Amino acid sequence: MDVLLQAGDAGDWVYKGEGAANLILSYTGSSPSMLGKVLRAKKILNDKAQPAPTCEAFSSSEQLVWGEIPGLVESLKQDCLPQAYAQVMSQHLGANHVDGGVRARVSKEFLEIVGKNVLSSRPAWRVTASAIDTIADSALLISDHSLFSGKPRGSSCIAVEIKAKCGFLPSSEYISQENSIKKQVTRYKMHQQLKFHQGQISKISDYNPLDLFSGSKERICTAIKSFFSTPQNNFRIFVDGSLHFGGMGGGADTVHPDETEKYLEDLTKVSGLQPSDFIELLSEAIFKSGVLDKLLVTQKLDDHDIEGAIHLYYDVISQPCLVCKNITDAELLHKYSVLHSLSLDKSCKIVRDFLIAATAKDCSLMMCFRPRESETTDSEYDSVFLESVNRTYDYKAYFVDLDVKPLDKMPHYFKLDQKIVNFYTKNGDAGRIPCDSSKGGSTGGDDSKVRLEH
Repeated sequence: MDVLLQAGDAGDWVYKGEGAANLILSYTGSSPSMLGKVLRAKKILNDKAQPAPTCEAFSSSEQLVWGEIPGLVESLKQDCLPQAYAQVMSQHLGANHVDGGVRARVSKEFLEIVGKNVLSSRPAWRVTASAIDTIADSALLISDHSLFSGKPRGSSCIAVEIKAKCGFLPSSEYISQENSIKKQVTRYKMHQQLKFHQGQISKISDYNPLDLFSGSKERICTAIKSFFSTPQNNFRIFVDGSLHFGGMGGGADTVHPDETEKYLEDLTKVSGLQPSDFIELLSEAIFKSGVLDKLLVTQKLDDHDIEGAIHLYYDVISQPCLVCKNITDAELLHKYSVLHSLSLDKSCKIVRDFLIAATAKDCSLMMCFRPRESETTDSEYDSVFLESVNRTYDYKAYFVDLDVKPLDKMPHYFKLDQKIVNFYTKNGDAGRIPCDSSKGGSTGGDDSKVRLEH
């Protein structure tokens, strides 16, 4: 598909959301070929002292890491790395759950106008941190997975975006004794404590990724309920493609109980589902689809933890290990010396698996639902039968935000990991807002529980 977007097209694109690396624009025009599409436009950081969050070019070390994957290094020259990397991720997550999209050429004028048009819609902290990259000559055009194509007349489609985060506790032998808490407490929970201390969030979430990835419908329900009081950047609901609940690009981290009540009432009006039915529908689809099983397996490619992988990073870039020079534990030094003795091919594979796992830990799952028309006997989509309302729902599941993680971000991952663990080791749950035990304790005690369990 040969697409060129110019200044005259800018008015047809509106803000839908954003992440660290890309601005997401939704199409509102009338071109049949563009209906139901979103555009992922690259961003640049306003602080020039900070490294860019995207891979614009592979260093010689990155070429070593990714060179084993046919076509990936070459794709950079053709400016189609996102599509090529989507193919890599589809081998792990399933081709039917990954949309590689197509490259769309964009003019500088188009990007400048769009950048100005969406300013008022973006969260203030995102505007301060980054801007659309007006010198980029292309963007990624993909399907809007908060919508169905050919939506049945009279029915609304409901989509949920979940940023599930890491769904397992690491068990790597390379985790130091002082950091052994990582084997007992989820990274998400520990990071929440640090974010709360730093003022990045106003309330600590009750969400436990281990519930969502458990394979138990009951625990999946518990995870979903926990999102409603503290959606943060982990949970959004869209109705017919428009954001209904949750923050724009992480702009809102908590929701007042009264607001939650209103959101749920509105959702009931458009979907015909009570909150408990909606949660059951989402839980059943997650359970039945098995998509999180694939995601978890991909996350577990990180079997060395950053405390092991960081040593191999220094070997790959042919520099002295800055971590080893600060270690005095003889037993630990011996373990790390064994890592440093690995072949370059083996070191590259471990680092490559770590980076693929990092993408899997940071991506989002989009699940979109619509009621199946009663006369339909076959459908291209999977379905779930919701017994409480005696109705079948089509659904589709796609992973989004599948970006390549830059190799030179490895030291940042290591420093952040140490910072998170050190803070939690010293403070534990000290920063936590106490939960009212009558509302379910630490795993299900959101303020809206009574409403959710109608």
